[in-house]
Amino acid sequence: MDTLTWNDDLIAARKGDAGALERVLQRSRQDLRRYAEYHCPVNDAEDAVQESLFIVSRKLMDLRQLESFASWIFRIVKRECNRYKRIKRALMQVPITEDIVGPSYPESRGVAHDVARALESLPAHYREIILLRDLDGLSIEELSDQLGLTRLAAKARLHRARSLAREYFAC
Repeated sequence: MDTLTWNDDLIAARKGDAGALERVLQRSRQDLRRYAEYHCPVNDAEDAVQESLFIVSRKLMDLRQLESFASWIFRIVKRECNRYKRIKRALMQVPITEDIVGPSYPESRGVAHDVARALESLPAHYREIILLRDLDGLSIEELSDQLGLTRLAAKARLHRARSLAREYFAC
């Protein structure tokens, strides 16, 4: 895409043109993804990019100089990656107590850590579907609605996520 069209799209997006905004975000996505993969914790790059693109779509009109668009958008991704790092660090420091695990089995504390590690090892879309199904108790229909999948795709993703979690425990 030539520079003239890129600048025209940026200007139009800034004025509220939804089509131009979509083109700008689509063209930026791959570069942001590569940047996020380097700076974000494992499995959080896509989430950081998505959140960043959402922020850009809301705040593009506030950008004073369009020439600084590239550095601005990369700073947003970097900030999101840092936020995910802080969240991950905080989760690793949360002690697992009997309130969470339950007092019935002393070995349950180790099991809870193993389950948490298994979930952390999964890609984000697999981790999400397991948490929604097994912790939130959503039905397959509710999962497919919430995730924007067909019923069969939701069942397949859930099956694959559970298979990956089992593989983690088999190692």
